[in-house]
Amino acid sequence: MNAVETILESLDSVLGAAWYFPYVLLGVGVFFTLYLGFPQIRYFNEAWRILLGRRTRADAEGDTSHFQALTTALSGTVGTGNIGGVAFAIYLGGPAALFWMWATAFLGMTTKFVEVTISHKYRIKDEKGQIAGGPMYYMERGLHMKWLAMAFAAFTVISALGSGNLPQSNSLASGVEETFGVPTFVTGLVMALLLGAVIIGGIRRIAAVTSTIVPFMGGLYVVGAFAVIASNIENVVPSFMAVFQSAFTGSAAAGGFLGASFAYAFNKGVNRGLFSNEAGQGSAPIAHAAARADEPASEGMVSLLEPFIDTLIICTLTGLVILSSGVWTEKFENDFERSNTEFVEGVYHEADPEHVTLLSRHLDLINPPSIDPVRALNATLSVEKGHVVSPPITVLHNRSVALDVVIERAGTPYTGDAQVIEGKLRGDFDVRGKSLLHSVPLTIKAFKRSFLGDYGEYIVSVGLVLFAFSTAIAWSYYGDRAMTYLFGAKSVTPYRVVYVGSFFIAAIVDTKLVWLISAVTLALMALPNLFGIVLLRKEMKSSIEDYWQNVVDRSDDP
Repeated sequence: MNAVETILESLDSVLGAAWYFPYVLLGVGVFFTLYLGFPQIRYFNEAWRILLGRRTRADAEGDTSHFQALTTALSGTVGTGNIGGVAFAIYLGGPAALFWMWATAFLGMTTKFVEVTISHKYRIKDEKGQIAGGPMYYMERGLHMKWLAMAFAAFTVISALGSGNLPQSNSLASGVEETFGVPTFVTGLVMALLLGAVIIGGIRRIAAVTSTIVPFMGGLYVVGAFAVIASNIENVVPSFMAVFQSAFTGSAAAGGFLGASFAYAFNKGVNRGLFSNEAGQGSAPIAHAAARADEPASEGMVSLLEPFIDTLIICTLTGLVILSSGVWTEKFENDFERSNTEFVEGVYHEADPEHVTLLSRHLDLINPPSIDPVRALNATLSVEKGHVVSPPITVLHNRSVALDVVIERAGTPYTGDAQVIEGKLRGDFDVRGKSLLHSVPLTIKAFKRSFLGDYGEYIVSVGLVLFAFSTAIAWSYYGDRAMTYLFGAKSVTPYRVVYVGSFFIAAIVDTKLVWLISAVTLALMALPNLFGIVLLRKEMKSSIEDYWQNVVDRSDDP
């Protein structure tokens, strides 16, 4: 497993986690925002009018309504990124990460508007008479780059598993286990069977299911979030201030949180923002291609509502819940994931500002290993009744100094020697103790800090089940369309079998590995898509002009 983790981290370091990626993503958003004159503001009201059916002919070609296309695309984005992804971003980068999620969403509204419009323009009917679209079609028919289209389609298939499938199942199963005590493999099996029953019906069944689930789950989650915020109302303003104050400086250490540099918070906030709303990734255009619309720009305008709903509303509520409740700086008893645990030489104390600075720089990978004063441990531990006797060490888990660490074997405290190599404990040991939390468990703790008490946990768990399940449904369709593009309709059934099987397997996989896979696959789709829409910028502008000329009366021209 360590080898897999190393490979994924290496890939991520040159893709989504690379220094250039946030700048590329935000840069494209800034370019189109200026090039098109702030469409996320100018066309916001028009988007709602289109969504309500006031601008579309009844005989327009397509398989779904504007609302069904929106909810299908939203079901692909309103998922664990809203519950676990926001918590993961704050755990990594502190309050500053939330600011960069907002920035990604605001600019992402324009990016999504562009990618959906251009993709919709080049949609086709497939061999079964169904509407098919997405970046691979504009890459082939608009850019005449068949090789890029095939690469994007291949990345979409991988991402359907790595982004739309694995994190959803993993977060869903862990949340249900945390709340109801149901083993992860049981949850994974049941949900996998339900997933298979839905996706076999294609886009019409998918649209019918998502158009029901998305409004319900969104409403339920928002009500629960407001309950927590109301219970911690005195902390809301300080939380907002912390977000803005740390945006360009990085998040300072607070409680058990060791702090995060500006570069680290910026990168993780943008990366999680993209995972949350998928603006620029190229996935949403596949869902929107099926919408009944006679003007490409009309569907593009509908799509700009997605980052607004997904990130600027739902993710913001999650962030405020976590920050105002204070749980993001608190340590809780938990079982340590090996991939997130590091044994280092010497004893470090959170009360010592110098120690905090050293550990923060170590975790943010600011110093090369050769000059990093915080050294990964290479030694044999002497353990008595679960506690390390020698040598003097510090255990880092979830970007915090772990407390009350106990090493167990077969469920009982261990006595004897244990080998640590490059900071990793070797052998069939389990480690538990107190540390910071991240992802779904952190959000669950936050939702319990209200007048709802323990009932807040159930809101998260039910919301998580619905969020994650609907996201997996939408992404199954994205992979379905990509497989059809690559190999024809005959490839869809084998793909669906693999997709459903992966959904079950992911329920019992290490959380960090799942997030690493999603980060890698996300970037593999985003980079060629962003490249393509920039090349077709003039077509985008002409599509907008055609919309105002052909669909809206001159008197309504903004």
